[in-house]
Amino acid sequence: MIRPSHKELFGKLRDARDALKRESVFLLDADLIAEDAMELGYDIGDELLAVLGELLEDTSPRDYAGSRPPQRSYKPEIEGLELLAFVIESRRFACRVYLKFAIAQGSLWLVSLHADRPREVKA
Repeated sequence: MIRPSHKELFGKLRDARDALKRESVFLLDADLIAEDAMELGYDIGDELLAVLGELLEDTSPRDYAGSRPPQRSYKPEIEGLELLAFVIESRRFACRVYLKFAIAQGSLWLVSLHADRPREVKA
């Protein structure tokens, strides 16, 4: 079976939305996320939850851009957790946005949130 399945991704997105509603959101690397927020043109302190809410609302399993099976984190805070990556067409930012997160014990761990960057194609 190829993982994650459509059903599994749907559940992970639901879990992410639920964590956001409870404001149970943690930043894995706040400095890097803040730099990316400046590039996108929003204030991480005042607008992050609203931005995440908009993006997650517009995200579906079809937007999954991660590996199959998902990569696992090596960072101590979320070591071993699956990393879920999505590329979403953002109305707010008028560009494609790359969003990567992990879910742990009802909390959303934000790993990346930036304008989608072209990936190198290996020959």
